[in-house]
Amino acid sequence: MHLRRRPLAALGLAIALGGCQSLSGATSTAPTEDPLAGAPPVTRGLDAQGLSTLLVAEIAGQRGDYRRATLGYLDTAERYGAPELAERAALAARFDEDPALLEEAARRWQALDPESQAPARLRASLAIQRGDWATALEQRLTLHEEGGDGDLLEFVESALDAGASPVPLLARLREATPVAGDPVDIELATALLEASVDEPAAARRRLDRLADRYPERPAVWRIGAEVALQADSPERARTIARRGLDLAPGDPRLLVVLARAEIRLGNLAAAESTTDALLDDHGDRPQLRMALARLYLEEGHPPAARRLLLPLVEEDNTPDVVFLLLGGIAEEQGEVDNALLYYRQVPPGDNFLLARASAARMLIADDRLVDARAFLRSERLDHPDLASQLTSLEVELLDAAGAREQADALLDSRLARHPDDAQLRYQRAMRAYQGGDLAAMEADLRAIIESDPGNANALNALGYTLADENVEGRLEEARSLIERALVIEPENPAIIDSRGWVEYRLGNPEAALPWLERAWAAMPDQEVAAHLIEVLWTLGERERARELTATAVERFEPRPRIDELLERLPALAP
Repeated sequence: MHLRRRPLAALGLAIALGGCQSLSGATSTAPTEDPLAGAPPVTRGLDAQGLSTLLVAEIAGQRGDYRRATLGYLDTAERYGAPELAERAALAARFDEDPALLEEAARRWQALDPESQAPARLRASLAIQRGDWATALEQRLTLHEEGGDGDLLEFVESALDAGASPVPLLARLREATPVAGDPVDIELATALLEASVDEPAAARRRLDRLADRYPERPAVWRIGAEVALQADSPERARTIARRGLDLAPGDPRLLVVLARAEIRLGNLAAAESTTDALLDDHGDRPQLRMALARLYLEEGHPPAARRLLLPLVEEDNTPDVVFLLLGGIAEEQGEVDNALLYYRQVPPGDNFLLARASAARMLIADDRLVDARAFLRSERLDHPDLASQLTSLEVELLDAAGAREQADALLDSRLARHPDDAQLRYQRAMRAYQGGDLAAMEADLRAIIESDPGNANALNALGYTLADENVEGRLEEARSLIERALVIEPENPAIIDSRGWVEYRLGNPEAALPWLERAWAAMPDQEVAAHLIEVLWTLGERERARELTATAVERFEPRPRIDELLERLPALAP
């Protein structure tokens, strides 16, 4: 069942050093002024129908109906072959909440103006956001081959950091031929992938050639040193990093690689000297201190990380992450009560619940379940606005600790006193579903819907469950519930997926397909993939079904819905 996901952001060392550029996002907060004011002007003559469509699009955009504006611009762009209007459509789509609409606008813009780099950049950014690294690479290669800045090395580093499989990316890069783009960029990206798939000899030969031809490029030495570290050759990494620093003194990313090499060699004093120099040369900023602290933590040296972080505690606006990191260090060192003090200093905000969860888990791991529960009860009293979330957290921790009866009692007690708490009632419904008690689940979801008819999550959860369980005689009811949810949140990909799945359960695979394709474009997860694969297979599109299965097997772990589908349909196996 689809629940809303909340990604966790990480502070990268490259970002701290200002070494990476962020990709433009697919959506944005609605602007206070006309977002289309700076869009390219319409300069071609129009017939009556074209003028009418364009005027409707313009008015829709000014009124904030960006979907209608996008579709109007795209219709006119196709009719007149005008890339300027397709660009205008993409600009309008940025302010809508439908990633699939923005992807479609960017695709049609690119088709109308294949020489422009802007739509390729936009499509690459969208592909990265949905974890489609293969498509993102194709768009980056398009930029590279046209002489633009494909940033292939930066792309590969981001992909590997995100856990993307290097094998298909390497195969595609080896097929590519540097025509107009920077040859160093594509060669370094390829070398990094070669090292990631355990081909250090190939990576080293490639890097040696680059060092001979482009010794002035700091990235050549940095990647050479990083590949040496991956090959467990810290001494070679140190030599390469020092050579690079001779040519580019003070290069921050080379200094980081050098520090890592010194740590691996056991020269902690030399590493700390290097990181101190980084702080002196590039500004003693909290973000840089935190990034360097993470470096020491990754290499297994928490005392050095703590030394970097402690000065930040004395500042007026200490970042929340500092308390989290110090709490984690103290916990790792067995200083449970000290860690608890750090975790409790994280104020309400993005990291509040993470800090409380870390503290409670630590106490439970220290065989102090009673203390953990007392801690969370105290936090509920101190933060009444967050009491519901803290109760939900305690239920999850009790379940994880095998104390399900205590979790049940806590939920029942809280709901007896706060019967309108939709979050906790929804949680109780999901726990009932996991326990196989569909009647109890439905009772709680019905209670939520009765109290709040506009609760799209509850409507979708009940409708999806009836459809997924294929409850006899209730599929039309399931569709009705899902349609009600879709009216409330028309762009919610989980509800769109449910809408397609209920059509399939009703025996309408043709009607199901566009819904599931739209859901997959907006939310590519393993459950949506399983639904789409099954519908494609049923419709006889066997090759597409196998290709998507191969993608899902490579991308998702764990993948219970995909595994279950492969058991039922072994011919799907890639």
